[in-house]
Amino acid sequence: MRAMLTGAALGIVLGATAVGVSAVAWPDAEREDPRAAAFDQLSLFTEVMQRAKVDYVEEIDEVAALEAAIDGMLGSLDPHSGYMSPDDFEALQVATSGQYGGLGIEVTMEDGFVKVVTPMDGTPAARAGLEPGDLLTAINGRAIVGLSLDDAVEDMRGEPGSELVVTVYRDGQDPFDVTITREVIEPKYVEFVDKGDDIAYIRISTFNNKKTTTKLIEAFDEIRSTIGSRPKGIILDLRNNGGGLLDEAVSVSDQFLSGGEVVSTIGRRPGDVSRANAEPGEVFKNVPLVVLINNGSASASEIVAGALQDRDRATVMGTTSFGKGSVQTVMPLGADRGAIRLTTARYYTPSGRSIQATGIEPDIEVANRRMNEEDLARINRYSEADLPNALGAEDGAERTLPHIPDDMPPEDYEGEDYQMDKAIEFLKAGGVVASTDTRAG
Repeated sequence: MRAMLTGAALGIVLGATAVGVSAVAWPDAEREDPRAAAFDQLSLFTEVMQRAKVDYVEEIDEVAALEAAIDGMLGSLDPHSGYMSPDDFEALQVATSGQYGGLGIEVTMEDGFVKVVTPMDGTPAARAGLEPGDLLTAINGRAIVGLSLDDAVEDMRGEPGSELVVTVYRDGQDPFDVTITREVIEPKYVEFVDKGDDIAYIRISTFNNKKTTTKLIEAFDEIRSTIGSRPKGIILDLRNNGGGLLDEAVSVSDQFLSGGEVVSTIGRRPGDVSRANAEPGEVFKNVPLVVLINNGSASASEIVAGALQDRDRATVMGTTSFGKGSVQTVMPLGADRGAIRLTTARYYTPSGRSIQATGIEPDIEVANRRMNEEDLARINRYSEADLPNALGAEDGAERTLPHIPDDMPPEDYEGEDYQMDKAIEFLKAGGVVASTDTRAG
């Protein structure tokens, strides 16, 4: 059984292993058979492995060394492909089923450090104040440099109730330590809040679980019982949602659409094309809908935002999203052999947009805090395009350069969530559904 994912929740192992490429020696010489070149590299690998076994200063763990080699090979393809050991594969299955132990944090690897993609709502990581883009440089005083991401994640796991200390580097600040207490993670996948004035707020924190749509439908029932069947507007908050399961992104989008395309995926081979369509019927039809995004909105959350934007169902507000427009397939390798996580396709919004490395641009750009040039530099380093070995954008498209938005909190702003306040203001004024006339089809 294969699982399709669009976001990163477990080990993403980066590597630098390269495949040799042969050059043409003479214009008339026949090009070397690629298979022969590959076999030559395999012979080289065997020789290196044998020398390490014999001459390394200490006896090596051959199994661990071979796993690292597989990790390096897959990680050299792109930052979302990698090998999962049997333990990692089991942890992924537990995480997608609904409950697991740890910190509640989605991470990747950058420059030898663990990089925070997003802390999940209501988890130890979120309560400790970790932010998207933070770099974790040490765990309990042990430097992370030199560890694989799997090893670092393993160090962060532990018994619920036990503590660990992570050293955090955040742009513009000296490194600082954060103490976090581990606990069983039961993230609030979906949360409904009545914002008053007949406006419903729905927060989806992750798609990395098969219960997301079920919880969303339960939130709809709460809206009907609290506000009624005709709210003045709905705010769908996907900020700092790092993505997850493709099927959940499709089914969540389906709730707000009546028929038509949600997303398509295109793989390497000509026949590797798949389209997902919404079923007839939608909830709260014609009720104005605002989708909030930011640069921590990635993957599955971008699928939802892009679908609702392209289909003229929602006004997207906030800042440009992360830009992860690829789909990963988890392929089990058999009993006790783990699995590989392989990027197998790009996804496209209903209008045919690939947002790989570029992200979803909001219809209404609003910053959640006042920004300066240092903030822009940090944002510029926190996107899919910035990850090592990331797939490039299609057709030469480029991500819009970070800039200071025209709309950001005034200096005397005393509220807690400026983007939320602007979304409520927009809906109270009537909330005209966005048009896609200016976007390429």
